[in-house]
Amino acid sequence: MKIFWFIPTHGDSRYLGTSKGARQVDHAYMKQIAVAVDNLGYEGVLIPTGRSCEDPWLTAASLIDATKNLKFLVALRPGVTTPALAARMASTFDRLSNGRVLLNLVTGGDEQELKGDGLYEDHATRYKTAAEYVKIWREILTRSHTGESFTFHGERLSVDDAKLLYPPVQKPYPPLWFGGSSDDAVELATDQVDTYLTWGEPPAAVKEKLENVKIKAAAKGRKLNYGIRLHVIVRETNEEAWQAAEELIKYVDDATIAAAQKKFRQMDSVGQRRMAELHNGDRSKLEVSPNLWAGVGLVRGGAGTALVGDPQTVADRIQEYADLGIDTFIFSGYPHLEESIRFAELVFPLLPLETREKLAQPNLTGPFGEIVANNYSPDETKQDKLAKELA
Repeated sequence: MKIFWFIPTHGDSRYLGTSKGARQVDHAYMKQIAVAVDNLGYEGVLIPTGRSCEDPWLTAASLIDATKNLKFLVALRPGVTTPALAARMASTFDRLSNGRVLLNLVTGGDEQELKGDGLYEDHATRYKTAAEYVKIWREILTRSHTGESFTFHGERLSVDDAKLLYPPVQKPYPPLWFGGSSDDAVELATDQVDTYLTWGEPPAAVKEKLENVKIKAAAKGRKLNYGIRLHVIVRETNEEAWQAAEELIKYVDDATIAAAQKKFRQMDSVGQRRMAELHNGDRSKLEVSPNLWAGVGLVRGGAGTALVGDPQTVADRIQEYADLGIDTFIFSGYPHLEESIRFAELVFPLLPLETREKLAQPNLTGPFGEIVANNYSPDETKQDKLAKELA
């Protein structure tokens, strides 16, 4: 089990859909989050992409020196960049970070935004382009370890004698991740990617989706890793957690929800449609599965569900997804700095043994917490201390 967090380059706040409680997401704040989750033992961070976000590559590169072990999941955008340039960028980042880059293949979903980036392709054509793009990208990186060049002439893309002189640290190439729910997306994933991602749908829906992908991958002689993207709202009690969920959307009005849902319906992303269909903008139907709350998706695109509950409840729900074959969990919460710390403190101790061992801080020893009365460790009572002194 691997646990990732999220760098909110599109903004952060205590409340959704309002400027109340909002904070400026500048480099200092992003660095705070990156350093915090690196020290806490998270595996890595997802950095979002799109015109509502700061550029993920520049953001991630600016955080290399601030972190030690943290991996960066950054976007690979077919049609927006060329595959040869993207291969050089990935290799350079991998070398500068000593093997800490992961690539998140993003084919788009908002045609209006894509046209603004100069990409005029419909859904099906984008996937044809993406398939050739990834093939070229992978081959250039793979052959860089032996100094070979690569020539390819496809229906959408071509390269002649493409060559990369500086190979990546990770072999044969930095791992490729991808999430998509359409038939075209599943074909691309089972052909070429390493980790298949899904948004946080109810376990039954996730099980059905993963079984389909596993069958198609097996038919091609391939075996993938699987990840899930979720928000989380964890508090010491279930009552406090659900209260925090309601607080998060307390300033979201019906007009804002309607405007957001209208925009989501215009996108050609099957995954986005599945997210919206979980609630259809109805505030009264937000718990779409036990402790799985779709309130975030009222106004936020992409991942729109959160695990809500006390630490043990959240850990149990995580295990339900793990039992389906999910090995990587990409979480986020509002505000992202505080929630990353809270989640680590409350839930990490309840995760499977292997994960607990990785997330532990083995070179730190007690006492932990603030010393009581300048004399006693917090885990010692006064009576315990006096008994020792009198013994």
